[in-house]
Amino acid sequence: MMERSPQIRLLGTISELRQADALLRTVWGSESGDAPMPLDTMRALAHTGGYVAGALSGETLVGVAVGFVTAGGSLHSHVAGVLPGQQGRGIGLALKQHQRQWAAETGLACISWTFDPLIRRNAYFNLHRLGAQAQEYLPDFYGPINDEINGGDLTDRLFVTWPVPGCATPPPATDPGLELAEPVLVSGPGEQPVRHAATGPLLRCAVPEDAEALRRRDFDAARAWRLALREALGGALADGYRITGFDRSGWYLLSRKDGSA
Repeated sequence: MMERSPQIRLLGTISELRQADALLRTVWGSESGDAPMPLDTMRALAHTGGYVAGALSGETLVGVAVGFVTAGGSLHSHVAGVLPGQQGRGIGLALKQHQRQWAAETGLACISWTFDPLIRRNAYFNLHRLGAQAQEYLPDFYGPINDEINGGDLTDRLFVTWPVPGCATPPPATDPGLELAEPVLVSGPGEQPVRHAATGPLLRCAVPEDAEALRRRDFDAARAWRLALREALGGALADGYRITGFDRSGWYLLSRKDGSA
């Protein structure tokens, strides 16, 4: 028997938003601390035309996404989460598609959001599967966040945009040949990052297989990766490269914006 797709709909009542608050606290491991998105803020956003949506499996809320309309006429998706145990069922993708449809119907040009560039699965989903476009590297963007997901680590983020026109999901980005790209960051002995000097037209930049598990196991090694990625990936973007894709094996692919060597 085929599993039914989740139902995605806007949330607005205080009862619904309390459920959304509880879900986000569970996902971020912040039940007793600061909420990823405060209940009163969600209430205000839902009431004034912001985006607050939930994914329901039957009567159970299994995912939430919250965003606000920016001064530039886009939707900024500030937070989105899926309950533990519910990942891999297409809930995150369904929420993103609903956001895109909502943005198109609202007359907005694009959706933006941030994600942790060290998290391999998120980079693959955002850059390859959705086709979002990386715009800038933001060092320690939110400051320290002491929940289970962030663990007090530096909150470096990639800021990405996803065009809305036509509401058709763009095809996955076409990656340059991995074998042709010079490495600027690789995984060395003991899971330590190793930097390489490279200035060619195509670059590749590695991330750990599981940065969250590495941080729990060896915080110093995870911090070394954070700083190395900031220097390698952030530095490449600042030097005129653009991210053209993310390979499932754990590599960012970059090329010079002007195509020159």
